[in-house]
Amino acid sequence: MIDNAIIEFDKALRTVFAPARSIRQIPGEELPEAELDDAERRHAAALMRINHVGEICAQALYQGQAMMSRDPSIRDALRQASQEETEHLAWTERRIAELGGRKSLLNPLWYGGALAIGLFAGRFGDGWNLGFLAETERQVERHLKEHLDMLPADDLKSRAVVEQMKTDEAEHAETAVKLGAHELPVPIKGAMKLASKVMTTLTYRI
Repeated sequence: MIDNAIIEFDKALRTVFAPARSIRQIPGEELPEAELDDAERRHAAALMRINHVGEICAQALYQGQAMMSRDPSIRDALRQASQEETEHLAWTERRIAELGGRKSLLNPLWYGGALAIGLFAGRFGDGWNLGFLAETERQVERHLKEHLDMLPADDLKSRAVVEQMKTDEAEHAETAVKLGAHELPVPIKGAMKLASKVMTTLTYRI
């Protein structure tokens, strides 16, 4: 029990504070850097900071839900998806640095909140646990689609990262559905959208 707690705590520290690593090739790595003005560069970096925070939260959600899951196959699926989210962390972290930006100062807060939500969702059983996960991934996918419209048109490197992330998030949502995700009630979906709006608004600036 203590060993598992140490492992999970170490995972949290690594997610929030340590540089993430990617096994897959970084999307758009071969593309040229766009000639952006200062305002465009700050805007692109802020959007990528939001995407990075989304992946911080995803790691915490997956961790909490895997800890609470009663089904070994579902725990394995959650951990596999978590590994892909780790790559997203690496991609967005690198892109933020390339744009001259910084990661959110509130990352520990975002991680702690998302972990608590993941643990709470897991208490209601795997069906609702997976339903929460599927809805989260759908909302993230919609945010990424919006960011493709908001990013500077010439910033092909950022756009390539966001495009691949959007594809991966859709696959994660589909996996959750195949594993038996329940459809969440409309009020819960609305509350999730409101919480996401608060997070994205703060993260754009902080």
